Amino acid sequence: MPALGQAEPYEMIVRRSPPHLRPYALGAAGFRTRTAEDARMLPLNAATLIVDFTGMSPIVTGPRATATFAVHTPWRHGMAVGLTPAGMSALTGAPVREVAGATVPLADLLGSIRAEELAGRLSETASWDERFALLWERLTTWLRPGPGRDHLITHAWWRLQAPDCPRTIADLAAELGVSRRYVELGFRRVVGLSPKTVARIARFQRTMDSWRRPSATLDTALSCGFADQPHLSREIRAMSRLTPAQLFAFVQDTRQLAE
Repeated sequence: MPALGQAEPYEMIVRRSPPHLRPYALGAAGFRTRTAEDARMLPLNAATLIVDFTGMSPIVTGPRATATFAVHTPWRHGMAVGLTPAGMSALTGAPVREVAGATVPLADLLGSIRAEELAGRLSETASWDERFALLWERLTTWLRPGPGRDHLITHAWWRLQAPDCPRTIADLAAELGVSRRYVELGFRRVVGLSPKTVARIARFQRTMDSWRRPSATLDTALSCGFADQPHLSREIRAMSRLTPAQLFAFVQDTRQLAE
């Protein structure tokens, strides 16, 4: 779920995408909350397609390096799916850079007919299992992978998401057999963010994932690529506008509500 209120209980169902869709869709979530609360949208490396069942038109939010805030978000009951750079391009024909740091109506990217069809059919479907099945079927039908002109940059994006990612962008470029400038220009062209920024967001996301484990502690995050505790504290504050302890508590509460 892309934006989470702090006060109101909610329902969240998370599913990983089927194997054939994983290069394009990281996964999806169904969500329901009783009222619209102030929401914090945390840093994310993917584009997020959001379909709300209560009347809001479907939208796509882009990758973002710092937390953003929405007052009384209209997202109350619906679904969200995370799109990789390859998924954004294959689904809409537009590079993910076009939505970086922005929110765009899905109709502007996918066409009004398909956007309305997706929202209408998902909202009319009775169960979460049926909704996820319909979502995967529509994505499978609509995805149109291109000729792979940006294959190397897409591969580099995935490498930065991995726990064993290269320590520096120079190391990444050397691993790929290209110059650092090639990597930097490629990320700007395809993703709309620098590779260093993508690496920082990926480390933040790995931290969030590590804190979702039932046995997690604050110190669990130190294994995600931070130099030391002060480095962890600075990065968490800069990217989430919360202290590590506040974000850890938020993530643990989210995990418990989703179970």
